[in-house]
Amino acid sequence: MTRVGIYFAAVQFLFVTCWTVYVIFLPQLAAQAGIEKKWVIYILMADQVIFTLMDFSLGVAADRVQRVLGRLGRLLVIVTAVSCAAFLLLPLAAPSGSPLLFLALITIWAVTSSALRAPPMALLGKYVPASKLPWLSTLTLLGMGIASAAAPYLTVSLRGVDPHLPFALSSIALIVAVSAMHWAQEHLASAVAAAPAPEAVVKKPVGASVVLFFCAVALLGLGFQAHFALNSAPLYLRFAKPAELDYLMPVFWVGFNLLIFPACRSNERFGGTVVMASGAVVGALASALAAVAPSLELLLTLQFLAGGAWAAVLMSAMTAAIAIGHVGREGAATGGLFALLAIATFTRMGLVAVQVNKDPVVSALLVWLPSLAWLVAGLLLVWLALRLRAPVAQSARAPV
Repeated sequence: MTRVGIYFAAVQFLFVTCWTVYVIFLPQLAAQAGIEKKWVIYILMADQVIFTLMDFSLGVAADRVQRVLGRLGRLLVIVTAVSCAAFLLLPLAAPSGSPLLFLALITIWAVTSSALRAPPMALLGKYVPASKLPWLSTLTLLGMGIASAAAPYLTVSLRGVDPHLPFALSSIALIVAVSAMHWAQEHLASAVAAAPAPEAVVKKPVGASVVLFFCAVALLGLGFQAHFALNSAPLYLRFAKPAELDYLMPVFWVGFNLLIFPACRSNERFGGTVVMASGAVVGALASALAAVAPSLELLLTLQFLAGGAWAAVLMSAMTAAIAIGHVGREGAATGGLFALLAIATFTRMGLVAVQVNKDPVVSALLVWLPSLAWLVAGLLLVWLALRLRAPVAQSARAPV
């Protein structure tokens, strides 16, 4: 199981790295394609709209493929090959000066790259035993966390570089990694065949409780976007110079990558909803204290803690979403999770696009938005955890 988790981590690392490369070079390539710089933010927002629609749609499709064909791994390789081909062509098509061609390739890439979000989680949901879900989710998200931590350094190292090489290397590396997806599926299937009968688990949310869970996810995603993408840089700039941001921003992701392991152990012991609620409350506290931190040293500590809180939240949410979707709807449930996170990203980009965040009054309010959103989400999850505390015997899934 651990080997599969490391493989999934590598896939997520390369997927996030491709996105980082895309964001770094998009303004340059768009200009070559005849698109003014002011439209770049709207292209990125359109990507999030596509992710929102495709995450859920491909999650549902993955569930159907699993039920009918049972060969999801091979289809993921094919779709990823199309995605990588479109990604590889972006720096080649941009100099043609054709905006329609350039935007068409971006659309193809965005649509097909969603296959690496919810569908792999559907594989985990179908094959991974209840007790192993937190560990596999942790390893999978670790790849994303490492890539996010490396993003500022990648931005610095790629300044002035010809985009053809990073686009080629990242796309080739991703398709090579995903080419082993069928091996991962077969390995998971064989492990399940040899696994003992599932144990009694905690009751999972149904009906209104599912709606409540996803409302909490939406609030948590919005809080994350406000804290990290909108507030972190201004908070650092109270004590540091702009040139130092490239070395300060990754502290959040360092906390994410290190504290996700104790969060995983806590998840296995107390259940996903409890850990998710705890992470939300801790994140709310860390964000609120960061807003009034009197020194850079304390701010760094709080950012580290906030990153760990987000790790607990995201890993537990992933585990809980898979449990909610079991049996047969794991792709739809995790697709809904990713779609809500994409909506949160779209909302943040929208605020930046209309420059509302630069208004002094709005900026002052945004400082407190993460702590408020995370606190409300935490309280909702506490109430949900209390509703689900009675254990029941099921043949199904991991604790939620």
